[in-house]
Amino acid sequence: MLPRSAIVTLALSTALFATPIWAQAMPATVDQPVEITYYNYNLASTGIGAEATSGMIEDFEAANPNITVNAVPVQSTEMVSRTQADLAAGIGPDVTQTVFDDLAYTIDNFGAVALEDIVPAEELAAHFEGMSENGLNLGRLNGKTYALAYTFSTPVLFYNADLFRAAGLDPDQPPSTWDALREAGLAIAEQTDASPFEAAIVGAGSGGDDWVLQSVILSNGGRTLSQDRTTLTFAEPEAVQAVQMMRDLHDAGVYGATDLGSSMESMAAGQLAMYLTSSVLQAYLIAGSDGKFELRSAAMPGFGDRPASPTNSGSGLVIHTADPLKQRAAWELMKFMTSREAYTTITSQIGYVPLRTDIVTDPAYLGDWVADHPLVQPNLDQLERLEPWVAYPGPNYRQINSLMMDAMEMAVFGGADVEATLAQAQANAQSLMP
Repeated sequence: MLPRSAIVTLALSTALFATPIWAQAMPATVDQPVEITYYNYNLASTGIGAEATSGMIEDFEAANPNITVNAVPVQSTEMVSRTQADLAAGIGPDVTQTVFDDLAYTIDNFGAVALEDIVPAEELAAHFEGMSENGLNLGRLNGKTYALAYTFSTPVLFYNADLFRAAGLDPDQPPSTWDALREAGLAIAEQTDASPFEAAIVGAGSGGDDWVLQSVILSNGGRTLSQDRTTLTFAEPEAVQAVQMMRDLHDAGVYGATDLGSSMESMAAGQLAMYLTSSVLQAYLIAGSDGKFELRSAAMPGFGDRPASPTNSGSGLVIHTADPLKQRAAWELMKFMTSREAYTTITSQIGYVPLRTDIVTDPAYLGDWVADHPLVQPNLDQLERLEPWVAYPGPNYRQINSLMMDAMEMAVFGGADVEATLAQAQANAQSLMP
């Protein structure tokens, strides 16, 4: 819990950031030179993610000569702290690439601007045309769009078809349910030397992804947070059943307690049969498997006849400036970075699912690439069932998440009683809710 002095300071800062300085409407064009600052975490990555992003920014500036983009690499884990410090110093960003888990806090504290409040309705509708409605919903809160979904993915089951064959399994029939995954894992454990299954749900040392965990719980009809965003629910019966399933997989020798980095390496090396993780790892796993084994992908498993309910990883673009001219420049950048051309680059070169589903089969954009990369198809199919990654409310949202993930690790891998462990963690976390 934050001390009272910190709460007061934060409240004052919040009020400052949220207070508009200009009352004018955003202009229709950028007809004079303007510079905007853009915090982007893909620029802080190594390899093609940074290269592709830099290339798109250069193309944007060439097409918009009045707009200069001061692109600043910021790690995703440092985006909140960096944004908070720089805004307080009066040198904050105009646009940020914000992970969805940070969105609620960003809206409450960093003066995030709802697009509906600055962009004419007709212009907004025109840009949204052809976009996945489920994808757009990722950046919405309280009925308004604060983040325009930019880079995101869903949980995908990657599997080694060669190991399936060695275990007497049909690689054309990957497990579609958790019961089927258990049976496949037991066969793989008996017939091969490979590890059967690992996942970015929970892992050693809290090495799990909250959004993947939410996907599993949602798929069993549960939630981690009530619809009205007031009550934590990860200890409710549906959630407990989902976690108990993971515990049973571990106890049966199917689900290995491995950190995320080791799981990635094992899958790429052909030592792991099944790996549920972000679809964005496709390029890494393809490179690792090339010439070694046949890598395939499938939708995440569900519970019985209930279709799986995937959530998402990733980020949205958020406007923070109250300056009307900079708002227009920021909006032009956002439009460019979520255009058909940009999403062709984002999907084919970086690895994220395109928000624009209308380009998937179009040969002018992603049509040929998708045909040549069938591993992306389960990710695309899951967009129809996509549910937003829940961001916890209040200033203690990260502590809440940590309490939940630590409890999940103890319940699945630590031998602790599942129901009691989750109930205690939920009670402790609820005390941190606003």
